[in-house]
Amino acid sequence: MMIDVVDEMTGRLLVDAGIGAGMRVLDVGCGRGDVSRMIGQLVGGQGQVVGVDRDAPSIAAARERARDLGLSNMTFAEGDLGALAPELGHFDAVVGRRVLMYQPDGVAAVRSLSRALRPGGVVVFQEHDATMVPASVAPLPLHERVSHWIWRTVEREGADIHMGFHLATVLEQAGLAVVRVRAEAVVQTPQTRYRTVAIVRAMLPRIVQRGVATEAEIDVDTLEDRLVEERAKANATYISDMVFGAWAREPA
Repeated sequence: MMIDVVDEMTGRLLVDAGIGAGMRVLDVGCGRGDVSRMIGQLVGGQGQVVGVDRDAPSIAAARERARDLGLSNMTFAEGDLGALAPELGHFDAVVGRRVLMYQPDGVAAVRSLSRALRPGGVVVFQEHDATMVPASVAPLPLHERVSHWIWRTVEREGADIHMGFHLATVLEQAGLAVVRVRAEAVVQTPQTRYRTVAIVRAMLPRIVQRGVATEAEIDVDTLEDRLVEERAKANATYISDMVFGAWAREPA
């Protein structure tokens, strides 16, 4: 059974942070618009979602998908979250998933984004963190190698692989009052599957380019079966990811 538990975590985070009907929400680093669509369902027809990303092909894909799905409450713009275009206006909430970890100065990025908030607005971020993973009681060497491929690549690209633990501090130093911080684990058992291989497949050119592993080492076409077999043989439960979520507001 393949499940997307991170999307479930994101959905709960958005609801708990107060994203709801009629709100105008900015989705920064929106990519192809996956989180934007979650937000769009929450804000409804009277609300609006504006997705911003600096990658033009991703913005084009997000627009096309929204158009195909008939989602009229969503718009997308190419741009950098550190220098938002003034014509985007102001928002009831700013949301980002796996965004701050890639910023050279997370505090400055949040401070800049908070200027786009209306009074009483909320900032919501979700960030993965490598500090405590991978984890299992039984030895799972292939799982550990796969985790290494992913996280070493991200680290060599300049990301902060401990942004989850840094999240509260970043929000506070940006001048916001943190309302809640939490962490959830992505747990895999012998009977469940996570989209690890899809992630590795998408990252494959980057993994090779950064000198982390070769295509032959990874052998992505057989990787899923080998991971499942290793977990089943060890009858092991495995924690592959820790996902931190937080929301904050302008202090009173």
